[in-house]
Amino acid sequence: MEDLIGKLKDKYDKHNAIISIYAGAGGIDAQDWAEMLLKMYLKFVEKKAWSAKVIQIKEGKEAGIKNATLIVEKQYSYGLLKGESGVHRLVRLSPFNANNLRHTSFALVEVLPEFDELKEINIKPEDLRIETYKASGPGGQYVNKTESAVRITHVPTGLVAACQNERLQGENKKQAMKLLTSKLYQYQLRNQQKQKSNLRGEPTAVEWGSQIRSYVLHPYQMVKDHRTSIKSGDPEAVLNGKLDKFIKAEINKL
Repeated sequence: MEDLIGKLKDKYDKHNAIISIYAGAGGIDAQDWAEMLLKMYLKFVEKKAWSAKVIQIKEGKEAGIKNATLIVEKQYSYGLLKGESGVHRLVRLSPFNANNLRHTSFALVEVLPEFDELKEINIKPEDLRIETYKASGPGGQYVNKTESAVRITHVPTGLVAACQNERLQGENKKQAMKLLTSKLYQYQLRNQQKQKSNLRGEPTAVEWGSQIRSYVLHPYQMVKDHRTSIKSGDPEAVLNGKLDKFIKAEINKL
């Protein structure tokens, strides 16, 4: 993927990537799908010999995850992976349905640049609500179970950032603040885009309506990106981290 770096011209493309995954419509199946996507990105990073760490995860009661956040620590990982943002759709025979019926699940992926600090973002201490809690949940294959997890809420916007993977509360707080800064950057960017759209009289895109890729496991085997029309007849390989041709096609549109 080094050959793609020359195409990455945006201001923050060289930053680390923060990937957040949220289970959408589809109940337990959607939570399982969100966990499948988390594993997919972790396997992609492993294949590239990059570094990644899960900083926050909220596991489902019965299976899968409700949401998770990981940081990919590799220069230009944001520029390379930002095209993964959007809704990912899974069609399969549900392993959670007694009749094994076909089920469609959705999960939202958000990719943000990581910032140590950002001059454009002014975070006032009095606007923050900081809570500590114990990381909990079944399994625990992704994060340490500690007494020092931190959740920070930016009261004016309602944005929340959390970190639970570090053993020291101070380190979790520092990481959560980085995540909050990235979320506020995205929030301001979206507000600017909405204002421009309103000035042009154009409708604002609905976040959950931007389906970017479908992963069909039944009644046929196919992964298709709806923006570039790139396809793969081997969903298992894609879910095991073979994402290169999808990422390359999206960047080559630039």
